[in-house]
Amino acid sequence: MREAMHGFVLGIAGSSGSGKTTLITAILPLLKAHGLRVNVIKHSHHELDLEPPHKDSARFREAGAAEVMVASRHRFAIMHELRGAPEPTLAEQLARLAPADLTLVEGWRSEAIARIEVYRPALGKPPVHPNDPSFIAVASDVPLDIPLPWLPLHEPQRVARFILDCADRHRTAMLMADSGATTPRPMTGSHKPSSFFMAVADAPHSGVRASDASRALNSLNVESSI
Repeated sequence: MREAMHGFVLGIAGSSGSGKTTLITAILPLLKAHGLRVNVIKHSHHELDLEPPHKDSARFREAGAAEVMVASRHRFAIMHELRGAPEPTLAEQLARLAPADLTLVEGWRSEAIARIEVYRPALGKPPVHPNDPSFIAVASDVPLDIPLPWLPLHEPQRVARFILDCADRHRTAMLMADSGATTPRPMTGSHKPSSFFMAVADAPHSGVRASDASRALNSLNVESSI
């Protein structure tokens, strides 16, 4: 099934300067150490000029190439020119990626996916999660009295543990949906099964429908520790 190709899709959201990129780079090695293959998609509002104008690949694009691939034995990159065409949706971009167990997304706030908010009160900006039911947890540099799980921003291993648990439950929910099972599989540890993960199984590109997320939040009970 399509969802199995990119695994659990989780957004990392927050205001500018909150530390989204820092958090992602901190948890990536931890997730990899647990055996997960992780993809990352970042949405940008800039032109994305990734090479100097005089380089061959830039000249090919300027000359009219629809796509230009630059490849070496170390890595490869594809530049696709939209040339006025509509911007691809998140689902379309996910389909272009290699298979993964987990895909982290920075940006695409209008897409229906589950999210963790990165929030620093010292920035003086209001949090986003109170008015957006897609958020399933908040990572902050200070403790917060909120109905969602609070994750200490300065302890990336605890954030990673929370994400690992979410990815595991998503995988279980997808297997149940694929097999037509009607009862939850036993979960390891003290984490109880949550309706959030059943919502994930039905939602677009493995995300959470806003209508499902609010009901799921009350049953999401994750003890974030390693």
